[in-house]
Formats: sequence, structure tokens, C-alpha cells
Amino acid sequence: MAKFTVNAVARDDQGKGASRRLRREGLVPGIIYGSSEPKAISVIGKDLYRMLLEDGFYSSILTLNLDGQDQPVIIKDLQRHPSKPVVLHADFQRIDDSQKIKLQVPLAFVNFEKSAAAKAAAKFAQEAATVEISCLPKDLPEALEVELGQIEMGQTAHLSDISLPEGVEIVALRRGEDHDQSVGYCYAPRGARAAK
Repeated sequence: MAKFTVNAVARDDQGKGASRRLRREGLVPGIIYGSSEPKAISVIGKDLYRMLLEDGFYSSILTLNLDGQDQPVIIKDLQRHPSKPVVLHADFQRIDDSQKIKLQVPLAFVNFEKSAAAKAAAKFAQEAATVEISCLPKDLPEALEVELGQIEMGQTAHLSDISLPEGVEIVALRRGEDHDQSVGYCYAPRGARAAK
């Protein structure tokens, strides 16, 4: 799993004016919460933007270095400017190894090209890029694979078709079969001949 370290400093000044000042200085205001008192922090903007370009950042346990002390966290929320490529605020949650966490992880669609449908010129339309899971921090996968090697023309892949590592569950499926959403489907493009 990718390793990311976010350097942060504690801050006492809060409010819109203080946040604007921080952003002018190239810092991103944020907060860290969970397992003890919430703490207002600021992180170096250019370092955060560089890490945000890597997909693994969103589904990894991060090391937050706060005033020289490391603590494991996950990114819980990013508030972005509506029209500029700017992060306005970052929320981090502390991790406790004995407590389950909920996190969005990416879906990796694999082996479609090996399916009979693909060989018959079918296409696969992906409907979801991530899924929310619940697990202990030690069981956190970098991604979940959706196996498409046996998919057939017209077939839909659902959340329940994803094979899960031990200790990992999909949050939506805990709510019952009505929440077994589609993550993609196999279709014949217009003008393609049906497979015989």
C-alpha cells in the first residue's frame, strides 16, 4: 500500500479571516478528529496537492506528522473551491487499530478482455469508480477487483459480485438486497453483430 506523510502544524486562529490568511501563505486549513479532542491544523498546500494527484491517497492510511509527532489518519473530507483548483479545507480522522473505519476505495475492473462477450465485440460500461467499505485498518485494501472474465452480453455486475478480502464488507450491502447496486454492465455496441 502506498505510504503518504502529511506534514501539519497546530493552529489557534480560526474563522474565515484566519483561513484566508493561511491560504494566502500557501497553507490549507484543516481539522483532525476522532478518539480525542478535535484539533485545528494547517498543512502545506503544495505537498497536499501533489499527494491528491495519486489515487492511492484517498484509500490509504496516511501518516499525519503534527508538530513532530506521527499519527495514523484517513482523509474524510476535502472542501474544494467551486471554480478554482483549490482545496479550501481538509478533514482528517485519527485511526484506532481496534476500531473499524469506513472509507471509499477504488474498483478495479479486470479480465473483461478474456470474456466471451468481449471476444464477440461487446463493451463494458462502468457505472461506479469507488465503493464504501468498512474494515479494521489492518484489512484496508488498496482497491477491490471486479472479476469480468465470465460476464455475458447483457449482464450487469453488482456490488454482491465483488469478491471481498477477509474482514472487509461493503457498507451498502449491510442494508439489504435492495441496496445491491449495479457497478457496470456488458452491452453490444450499435451495429455490432450478435455473437453466435
